[in-house]
Amino acid sequence: MSLRETYTTQIVPKLKDALGIKNVLAVPRIIRVVVNIGVGKHFRDDKDIDYIEKTMTRIVGQKPIRAKAKKSISSFKVREGMVVGLVATLQGKRMYDFVEKLIHITLPRIRDFRGLDMKSVDSHGNFTIGFKEHIAFPEIGSDEVERIHGIEATIVTNAKTQERGLALFKALGFPFKV
Repeated sequence: MSLRETYTTQIVPKLKDALGIKNVLAVPRIIRVVVNIGVGKHFRDDKDIDYIEKTMTRIVGQKPIRAKAKKSISSFKVREGMVVGLVATLQGKRMYDFVEKLIHITLPRIRDFRGLDMKSVDSHGNFTIGFKEHIAFPEIGSDEVERIHGIEATIVTNAKTQERGLALFKALGFPFKV
């Protein structure tokens, strides 16, 4: 059973009762997942950016957009129009597949993983998680890694409060610290 089917058949009724919501459409749900990688000072070469783009494409299942600097900042050695990051927005089936892979495969593969921090859920119910190494994802084999880079995922919900967001993420199966 996929995460989407589990959400509609099991999680929605449970959250509806737990949060005291009368309308099914008011139950918190995931709207989109935004995955991004910042291109640091080590990745100024086009070859390195292409490598990061290929790994991100394999991880999220779609080609990311290259985010460019809006203005020049001399202290960071950034010029206007320079690629400073890669961003992919996931919705629909890809979004649910990514979240399911994150919960069941990626998080258990992290060394010394003791659970997610509840403070990562913001006041609007959105959850942001960062990975220092992209090799935690199953699509990346450890033998084919040229350089290790970080990756960040933000799961955007319509929860509106931190409590509702936490209830949604706990119901989905995210492993939080006790």
